[in-house]
Amino acid sequence: MNYTSIQISPETRAKLGKFKEYTRETYDEVLNKLMSIVELARDEGKLSDETLQDIAEAKKQYASGKTFSTKEVLEKLGV
Repeated sequence: MNYTSIQISPETRAKLGKFKEYTRETYDEVLNKLMSIVELARDEGKLSDETLQDIAEAKKQYASGKTFSTKEVLEKLGV
């Protein structure tokens, strides 16, 4: 495998070192682990197409006045 050098500050190197899970873990492994976590976090917050459609429908209903007050909902539920 080919490697390259990157310039980072000593502070950044120290911060990366705190993410090591074992002594001989390389910075390449640490960076790849962190990048995987970032990718997962990005995907985790995404809404499905179905959810986005439901939200759009709810916005339309709200805009057209098809809503219930909290009191009305509680009465319908018998609470």
